[in-house]
Amino acid sequence: MILGYVLAVLAAVASGSGSILESAGVRRAGAYGGSPQDLVALRRQPLYFLGVGVDLLGFVFAAAALHRLPLFLVQSVLAFSVGVTATISAILGVRLAGAGWAALGVGATGLVLLGLSADPGPAQLLPTGWKLLLVGVAVVIAAVAFTVQRLDGRWPPVVLGFCAGLGFSAVGVSARTLDASGPAWRLVLEPAIWAMIANGLVAAIAFALALQRGRATAVTAIMFTTNTAVSSIIGVTLLNDHVRAGFTTAAVAGFVLAVAGAIGTAHYAAAHQPATT
Repeated sequence: MILGYVLAVLAAVASGSGSILESAGVRRAGAYGGSPQDLVALRRQPLYFLGVGVDLLGFVFAAAALHRLPLFLVQSVLAFSVGVTATISAILGVRLAGAGWAALGVGATGLVLLGLSADPGPAQLLPTGWKLLLVGVAVVIAAVAFTVQRLDGRWPPVVLGFCAGLGFSAVGVSARTLDASGPAWRLVLEPAIWAMIANGLVAAIAFALALQRGRATAVTAIMFTTNTAVSSIIGVTLLNDHVRAGFTTAAVAGFVLAVAGAIGTAHYAAAHQPATT
Protein backbone atom coordinates (compact mmCIF):
# COMPACT_ATOMS: atom_id res chain seq x y z
CA MET A 1 0.00 0.00 0.00
CA ILE A 2 2.80 2.44 0.90
CA LEU A 3 4.57 1.57 -2.34
CA GLY A 4 1.38 2.41 -4.24
CA TYR A 5 1.27 5.88 -2.66
CA VAL A 6 4.95 6.49 -3.45
CA LEU A 7 4.44 5.43 -7.07
CA ALA A 8 1.39 7.70 -7.43
CA VAL A 9 3.32 10.71 -6.08
CA LEU A 10 6.27 9.98 -8.40
CA ALA A 11 3.82 9.77 -11.31
CA ALA A 12 2.40 13.20 -10.45
CA VAL A 13 5.84 14.78 -10.18
CA ALA A 14 6.88 13.27 -13.52
CA SER A 15 3.67 14.32 -15.27
CA GLY A 16 3.86 17.91 -14.01
CA SER A 17 7.53 18.20 -14.93
CA GLY A 18 6.92 16.64 -18.34
CA SER A 19 4.20 19.20 -19.09
CA ILE A 20 6.59 22.07 -18.44
CA LEU A 21 9.31 20.55 -20.64
CA GLU A 22 6.87 19.80 -23.47
CA SER A 23 5.43 23.31 -23.35
CA ALA A 24 8.91 24.83 -23.43
CA GLY A 25 9.80 22.63 -26.39
CA VAL A 26 6.69 23.72 -28.30
CA ARG A 27 7.51 27.38 -27.72
CA ARG A 28 11.22 27.05 -28.56
CA ALA A 29 10.28 25.33 -31.81
CA GLY A 30 8.19 28.39 -32.71
CA ALA A 31 5.10 26.18 -32.95
CA TYR A 32 3.06 27.96 -30.28
CA GLY A 33 0.02 29.62 -31.82
CA GLY A 34 0.76 28.24 -35.29
CA SER A 35 -0.74 25.48 -37.40
CA PRO A 36 -0.50 21.74 -36.64
CA GLN A 37 2.05 21.44 -39.44
CA ASP A 38 4.38 23.64 -37.39
CA LEU A 39 4.68 20.80 -34.88
CA VAL A 40 7.07 19.13 -37.34
CA ALA A 41 9.67 21.59 -35.99
CA LEU A 42 9.56 19.68 -32.70
CA ARG A 43 11.87 17.09 -34.22
CA ARG A 44 14.71 19.54 -33.57
CA GLN A 45 13.70 20.18 -29.97
CA PRO A 46 15.25 17.63 -27.59
CA LEU A 47 13.58 19.47 -24.69
CA TYR A 48 10.16 18.40 -25.97
CA PHE A 49 11.19 14.76 -26.28
CA LEU A 50 12.76 14.91 -22.83
CA GLY A 51 9.34 16.02 -21.58
CA VAL A 52 7.69 13.12 -23.42
CA GLY A 53 10.21 10.75 -21.86
CA VAL A 54 9.49 12.11 -18.38
CA ASP A 55 5.76 11.76 -19.08
CA LEU A 56 6.29 8.13 -20.11
CA LEU A 57 8.19 7.51 -16.90
CA GLY A 58 5.25 9.00 -15.04
CA PHE A 59 2.94 6.65 -16.94
CA VAL A 60 4.99 3.65 -15.80
CA PHE A 61 4.76 4.84 -12.19
CA ALA A 62 1.02 5.42 -12.56
CA ALA A 63 0.40 2.01 -14.15
CA ALA A 64 2.26 0.33 -11.27
CA ALA A 65 0.28 2.36 -8.72
CA LEU A 66 -3.01 1.42 -10.42
CA HIS A 67 -2.36 -2.25 -9.67
CA ARG A 68 -2.37 -1.40 -5.96
CA LEU A 69 -4.72 1.57 -5.49
CA PRO A 70 -8.20 2.57 -6.77
CA LEU A 71 -8.52 4.73 -9.88
CA PHE A 72 -10.14 7.62 -8.00
CA LEU A 73 -7.08 7.95 -5.75
CA VAL A 74 -4.33 7.54 -8.35
CA GLN A 75 -6.04 9.78 -10.91
CA SER A 76 -6.69 12.45 -8.28
CA VAL A 77 -2.98 12.45 -7.41
CA LEU A 78 -2.19 12.74 -11.13
CA ALA A 79 -4.67 15.61 -11.49
CA PHE A 80 -2.77 17.43 -8.77
CA SER A 81 0.34 17.31 -10.96
CA VAL A 82 -0.97 20.67 -12.18
CA GLY A 83 0.33 21.89 -8.82
CA VAL A 84 3.77 20.56 -9.77
CA THR A 85 3.49 22.43 -13.08
CA ALA A 86 2.50 25.66 -11.33
CA THR A 87 5.25 25.34 -8.71
CA ILE A 88 7.96 24.77 -11.31
CA SER A 89 6.59 27.70 -13.34
CA ALA A 90 6.80 29.88 -10.23
CA ILE A 91 10.41 28.84 -9.67
CA LEU A 92 11.15 29.75 -13.29
CA GLY A 93 9.75 33.24 -12.75
CA VAL A 94 6.03 32.92 -13.55
CA ARG A 95 4.45 34.46 -10.46
CA LEU A 96 1.68 32.52 -8.69
CA ALA A 97 -0.78 34.65 -6.72
CA GLY A 98 -1.40 34.01 -3.03
CA ALA A 99 -4.79 32.57 -3.90
CA GLY A 100 -3.01 30.06 -6.15
CA TRP A 101 -0.89 28.82 -3.26
CA ALA A 102 -4.08 28.58 -1.18
CA ALA A 103 -5.61 26.45 -3.94
CA LEU A 104 -2.57 24.19 -3.75
CA GLY A 105 -3.23 23.75 -0.05
CA VAL A 106 -6.89 22.92 -0.71
CA GLY A 107 -5.91 20.29 -3.26
CA ALA A 108 -3.32 18.78 -0.93
CA THR A 109 -5.93 18.51 1.82
CA GLY A 110 -8.21 16.69 -0.60
CA LEU A 111 -5.46 14.23 -1.48
CA VAL A 112 -4.87 13.47 2.20
CA LEU A 113 -8.57 12.71 2.67
CA LEU A 114 -8.58 10.49 -0.40
CA GLY A 115 -5.50 8.66 0.80
CA LEU A 116 -7.14 7.93 4.14
CA SER A 117 -10.42 6.78 2.58
CA ALA A 118 -9.15 4.60 -0.29
CA ASP A 119 -9.38 0.82 0.11
CA PRO A 120 -6.37 -0.71 -1.74
CA GLY A 121 -6.81 -3.86 -3.78
CA PRO A 122 -6.86 -5.31 -7.32
CA ALA A 123 -9.54 -4.28 -9.79
CA GLN A 124 -12.23 -6.44 -11.33
CA LEU A 125 -10.96 -7.49 -14.77
CA LEU A 126 -13.04 -6.42 -17.77
CA PRO A 127 -14.16 -8.90 -20.45
CA THR A 128 -12.24 -8.90 -23.73
CA GLY A 129 -15.10 -7.12 -25.52
CA TRP A 130 -14.90 -4.15 -23.16
CA LYS A 131 -11.15 -3.91 -23.66
CA LEU A 132 -11.62 -3.88 -27.44
CA LEU A 133 -14.18 -1.11 -26.95
CA LEU A 134 -11.46 0.92 -25.23
CA VAL A 135 -9.37 0.53 -28.38
CA GLY A 136 -12.29 1.95 -30.39
CA VAL A 137 -12.44 4.93 -28.03
CA ALA A 138 -9.05 6.02 -29.38
CA VAL A 139 -10.48 6.19 -32.91
CA VAL A 140 -13.38 8.40 -31.80
CA ILE A 141 -11.10 10.74 -29.84
CA ALA A 142 -8.73 11.00 -32.80
CA ALA A 143 -11.61 11.95 -35.12
CA VAL A 144 -12.85 14.67 -32.75
CA ALA A 145 -9.34 16.09 -32.22
CA PHE A 146 -8.65 16.13 -35.97
CA THR A 147 -11.87 18.05 -36.61
CA VAL A 148 -11.42 20.54 -33.76
CA GLN A 149 -7.79 21.42 -34.52
CA ARG A 150 -8.90 22.85 -37.87
CA LEU A 151 -11.10 25.45 -36.17
CA ASP A 152 -10.23 28.92 -34.84
CA GLY A 153 -11.26 30.64 -31.62
CA ARG A 154 -10.95 30.05 -27.90
CA TRP A 155 -12.59 26.63 -27.77
CA PRO A 156 -10.18 24.37 -29.74
CA PRO A 157 -7.52 24.19 -26.96
CA VAL A 158 -10.27 23.49 -24.43
CA VAL A 159 -11.75 20.64 -26.51
CA LEU A 160 -8.30 19.28 -27.32
CA GLY A 161 -7.42 19.27 -23.62
CA PHE A 162 -10.70 17.46 -22.98
CA CYS A 163 -9.85 14.90 -25.68
CA ALA A 164 -6.45 14.35 -24.11
CA GLY A 165 -8.12 13.82 -20.75
CA LEU A 166 -10.50 11.24 -22.20
CA GLY A 167 -7.60 9.45 -23.89
CA PHE A 168 -5.52 9.30 -20.72
CA SER A 169 -8.63 8.21 -18.81
CA ALA A 170 -8.94 5.24 -21.18
CA VAL A 171 -5.25 4.53 -20.57
CA GLY A 172 -5.83 4.52 -16.81
CA VAL A 173 -8.84 2.23 -17.05
CA SER A 174 -6.90 -0.14 -19.31
CA ALA A 175 -3.94 -0.16 -16.91
CA ARG A 176 -6.18 -0.78 -13.90
CA THR A 177 -7.85 -3.79 -15.55
CA LEU A 178 -4.73 -5.19 -17.23
CA ASP A 179 -4.27 -8.92 -16.66
CA ALA A 180 -0.52 -9.28 -16.21
CA SER A 181 -0.62 -12.91 -15.10
CA GLY A 182 1.06 -15.60 -17.17
CA PRO A 183 4.15 -15.39 -19.38
CA ALA A 184 5.38 -12.01 -20.61
CA TRP A 185 4.77 -12.83 -24.30
CA ARG A 186 1.06 -13.14 -23.53
CA LEU A 187 0.88 -9.38 -22.99
CA VAL A 188 1.27 -8.88 -26.76
CA LEU A 189 -2.16 -10.49 -27.18
CA GLU A 190 -3.75 -8.52 -24.33
CA PRO A 191 -6.31 -5.98 -25.70
CA ALA A 192 -5.72 -3.74 -22.69
CA ILE A 193 -2.15 -3.19 -23.91
CA TRP A 194 -3.45 -2.18 -27.35
CA ALA A 195 -5.93 0.19 -25.70
CA MET A 196 -3.18 1.75 -23.59
CA ILE A 197 -0.92 2.30 -26.61
CA ALA A 198 -3.65 3.61 -28.94
CA ASN A 199 -5.25 5.96 -26.42
CA GLY A 200 -1.87 7.08 -25.10
CA LEU A 201 -0.68 8.10 -28.57
CA VAL A 202 -3.94 9.90 -29.42
CA ALA A 203 -3.99 11.68 -26.05
CA ALA A 204 -0.34 12.75 -26.39
CA ILE A 205 -1.00 14.24 -29.84
CA ALA A 206 -4.16 16.00 -28.66
CA PHE A 207 -2.21 17.37 -25.69
CA ALA A 208 0.56 18.66 -27.99
CA LEU A 209 -2.03 20.41 -30.17
CA ALA A 210 -3.67 21.90 -27.07
CA LEU A 211 -0.30 23.17 -25.78
CA GLN A 212 0.29 24.76 -29.15
CA ARG A 213 -2.80 26.95 -28.81
CA GLY A 214 -3.36 27.30 -25.06
CA ARG A 215 -1.52 27.97 -21.81
CA ALA A 216 0.33 25.00 -20.31
CA THR A 217 -1.22 25.12 -16.83
CA ALA A 218 -4.78 25.71 -18.06
CA VAL A 219 -4.57 22.94 -20.65
CA THR A 220 -3.05 20.58 -18.09
CA ALA A 221 -5.89 21.35 -15.66
CA ILE A 222 -8.55 20.53 -18.26
CA MET A 223 -6.79 17.32 -19.21
CA PHE A 224 -6.30 16.01 -15.69
CA THR A 225 -9.72 17.11 -14.40
CA THR A 226 -11.41 15.20 -17.23
CA ASN A 227 -9.10 12.26 -16.66
CA THR A 228 -9.85 12.19 -12.94
CA ALA A 229 -13.63 12.52 -13.15
CA VAL A 230 -14.23 10.03 -15.98
CA SER A 231 -11.84 7.33 -14.81
CA SER A 232 -12.96 7.60 -11.17
CA ILE A 233 -16.60 7.08 -12.13
CA ILE A 234 -15.69 4.07 -14.25
CA GLY A 235 -13.51 2.66 -11.46
CA VAL A 236 -16.26 2.83 -8.85
CA THR A 237 -19.09 1.61 -11.10
CA LEU A 238 -17.34 -1.07 -13.18
CA LEU A 239 -13.97 -2.00 -11.69
CA ASN A 240 -14.97 -2.67 -8.09
CA ASP A 241 -12.97 0.21 -6.58
CA HIS A 242 -13.90 0.64 -2.93
CA VAL A 243 -13.86 3.26 -0.17
CA ARG A 244 -13.10 2.21 3.41
CA ALA A 245 -16.17 1.61 5.57
CA GLY A 246 -17.28 4.86 7.18
CA PHE A 247 -15.07 7.02 4.93
CA THR A 248 -17.52 7.74 2.10
CA THR A 249 -18.03 11.38 3.14
CA ALA A 250 -14.27 11.89 3.48
CA ALA A 251 -13.72 10.36 0.02
CA VAL A 252 -16.32 12.60 -1.64
CA ALA A 253 -14.98 15.69 0.14
CA GLY A 254 -11.40 14.74 -0.73
CA PHE A 255 -12.25 14.22 -4.39
CA VAL A 256 -14.01 17.60 -4.63
CA LEU A 257 -11.19 19.41 -2.81
CA ALA A 258 -8.47 17.74 -4.90
CA VAL A 259 -10.11 18.62 -8.22
CA ALA A 260 -11.11 22.11 -7.04
CA GLY A 261 -7.56 22.72 -5.84
CA ALA A 262 -6.15 21.66 -9.20
CA ILE A 263 -8.57 23.90 -11.09
CA GLY A 264 -7.95 26.83 -8.74
CA THR A 265 -4.20 26.47 -9.05
CA ALA A 266 -4.47 26.37 -12.84
CA HIS A 267 -6.70 29.43 -12.88
CA TYR A 268 -4.44 31.64 -10.79
CA ALA A 269 -1.28 30.37 -12.49
CA ALA A 270 -2.71 30.99 -15.97
CA ALA A 271 -3.75 34.51 -14.96
CA HIS A 272 -0.10 35.44 -14.40
CA GLN A 273 1.52 33.39 -17.16
CA PRO A 274 3.05 35.42 -20.00
CA ALA A 275 2.10 34.67 -23.58
CA THR A 276 5.67 33.76 -24.53
CA THR A 277 8.59 32.14 -22.73
